Amino acid sequence: MPDRLPRLILFSRLPLAGRAKTRLGPALGARGAAQLQDRVARRLAGRMKGLASRMPLELELCYTGGGQAQAQAWLGPGFVCREQGSGHLGARMSRALERALDQGAPKVVLVGSDLPGLDQAILEEAFQALERTPLVLGPSNDGGYYLVGQNRPAPGLLEAPHWQSLAALTERAKSLGLEPLLLPGLRDLDTPDDLAYWRERDCLIRSWTDPTA
Repeated sequence: MPDRLPRLILFSRLPLAGRAKTRLGPALGARGAAQLQDRVARRLAGRMKGLASRMPLELELCYTGGGQAQAQAWLGPGFVCREQGSGHLGARMSRALERALDQGAPKVVLVGSDLPGLDQAILEEAFQALERTPLVLGPSNDGGYYLVGQNRPAPGLLEAPHWQSLAALTERAKSLGLEPLLLPGLRDLDTPDDLAYWRERDCLIRSWTDPTA
């Protein structure tokens, strides 16, 4: 039986109006917020596919907020689509990570979809780091994290309430004997303040959301 490939998981809600990026609804409307998520996630998916063309990877879309047919049609070929299932966010992330490792992936990296600044270099750095450390985390500006990477199971790591912040997750990891390696910090796209920040710095977001651009 051939060795399984490292797995890169995009963890995302499907971009359906009224269900995606609801905190941006007042600024963009329900449909506009979903369309913005769609554009940002599609670009990240393209970066993931670009990385997979340079190094052996299995790509997975782990989705919620819609059906299997919608998920398979969303990002096009190249992604295996699996539903997140029930439970709090930490439980759903843990299930996806553990499934990859149980299925034989030597390394697994899970990322969110609302990350304009997440590029191939950071993703590659995460996989390289897992050659020398069992746990990699990507800090986000709001005190959370945008990435979790593992090269072995860590039961209980993402139990409630430990998954809810980077500080709590780091403390939990250390209690399990794991010293996480931290990647460069990134700002996500979740609130009106984030939208204003990225409008100034990202031509894709500026050209789509600002009619004067």
